[in-house]
Amino acid sequence: MTNPYVPILVMMGVAGVMALGGVAASAIIGPKRYNRAKLEAYECGIQPTPHAVGGGRFPIKYYLVAMTFIIFDIEVVFLYPWAVNFTELAMFGLVAMMGFLFLITVPFVYEWRRGGFEWE
Repeated sequence: MTNPYVPILVMMGVAGVMALGGVAASAIIGPKRYNRAKLEAYECGIQPTPHAVGGGRFPIKYYLVAMTFIIFDIEVVFLYPWAVNFTELAMFGLVAMMGFLFLITVPFVYEWRRGGFEWE
């Protein structure tokens, strides 16, 4: 009688060999045409500078937009299954979701007060 985990271990081994083999094959076979643009860090087309533009603080707008996306993304991910199973979750589901919405509202209000929704 064989161990039931042997096929899983074999598949993990095959996947590991294929992954490492692909990386090794691309390093050996792939073209090596390096230029200045490929060797630089990715900076979205902007020339990298050692300090923030103007030498001051880095603007917080970028982080506020990212926070907004994360807040609403997480909210939708949790609200959709709750809405699908609303009748089965009953009062416990309603109380849990109200608590979740309250916790999501805190960073939303923070961002609103910081001016994250005011575009210039």
